[in-house]
Amino acid sequence: MSRVVHPIEVESYRILRERVDLSHLPPLTRAVTERVVHASADLAYVDELVCDEAALESGLAALRAGAPVVTDVAMVAAGITRAGLEVVCPVAEPAAAELGRAAGITRSAAAVRIALDRVGPGAVWVVGCAPTALVELLTLDAAPALVVGLPVGFVGAAESKAALRASGLPAVSNMGEKGGSAVAAAALNALLYTEEKS
Repeated sequence: MSRVVHPIEVESYRILRERVDLSHLPPLTRAVTERVVHASADLAYVDELVCDEAALESGLAALRAGAPVVTDVAMVAAGITRAGLEVVCPVAEPAAAELGRAAGITRSAAAVRIALDRVGPGAVWVVGCAPTALVELLTLDAAPALVVGLPVGFVGAAESKAALRASGLPAVSNMGEKGGSAVAAAALNALLYTEEKS
């Protein structure tokens, strides 16, 4: 079923495009950048977002093939607006707390281990809150189709995103401490909406 675009969103995009011209960007990079700016009302993401068109194409192909999506927190999962998508988010499960205590890691990092056991390689990972989840993902052999790494915070967020970029994994990230559930979900939604159009 096609998504119905609300007039407020249409107007938001009109204003965005009036303020900044992104027509020079490759199509998926432009879609992700515009959706993140639209979700945050923060034009700084135009310069701070780090997208790779080939990585976005890989993520889109995985979504088209039915790859599961793993999120670090329920707020990211709640922001993903496509029905029928398999979304895995075990952070609130008692097993995540138990594993975290036993392994001496955060609950978010433990949830990454649990999720990987469930989904295996080829998933799309979306991290919008917990830098420790992103760091944990980088220590595992997850073989993701795409990592949307946009955690927020003063402790470890910028460093975790720099590590993601240095890892060579197919990814979307941004420079600095900004990020969050809304922008992470927006980046994924940009791909999902692109898929609907095709």
